[in-house]
Amino acid sequence: MRPSSLTDPQPLLKPLLGVLVCVVLAAIVSNYPRYLPPDFTSDFLLGRADSFFGAYQWTFYAHLAAGPVSLLLGLALGSDGLRRRYPAVHRVLGRLQIAVILLFLVPSGLWMSASAATGAVAGLGFATLALATAATAVLGWRAAVVRRFAAHGIWMTRLFTLLCSAVVLRLASSLAILTGLHGDWLYAASAWASWLLPLAACEAWRITRRG
Repeated sequence: MRPSSLTDPQPLLKPLLGVLVCVVLAAIVSNYPRYLPPDFTSDFLLGRADSFFGAYQWTFYAHLAAGPVSLLLGLALGSDGLRRRYPAVHRVLGRLQIAVILLFLVPSGLWMSASAATGAVAGLGFATLALATAATAVLGWRAAVVRRFAAHGIWMTRLFTLLCSAVVLRLASSLAILTGLHGDWLYAASAWASWLLPLAACEAWRITRRG
């Protein structure tokens, strides 16, 4: 049985999530001037002066561009009003998001995962995230093509949850700074927890609402 409109928190959760994503995304993008030109004293580029230039450089910048674009497109595509009033715009934005993810975000994420800062555990976490992102994008797109719109919505929700791993990572990093926690183990754990925990919560929420 679905909750009544008076007790259903979803109408509030969606705008609050949108605000949180936009705020954290703005904080992430505010650091971009440190990467153009690359500042090797910044946290993310620390110790990469010898390995940055070459293929890693281009995948890094592709990831910087594709991440925020795919997240903002996800926010727009999650708008019920846009989907109902302007279905053609929704379809165009959806195709654009899938293209950005499959052509830029996933390949660059996979390449960068091989050079994860704290080693193989973190690298495997980011590589698995990239593959899961690609899989959900393809399955969501395929469901829309064959007009299985309920399944399409489920896969797109999963996709957006995976894209929000960047937001979760940023929040985890800020919390670590505030609490004084540090260490390679923390970064490795965050590489997995940043998407596994939100995805588990997303599935639990979906099952609860369905019941």
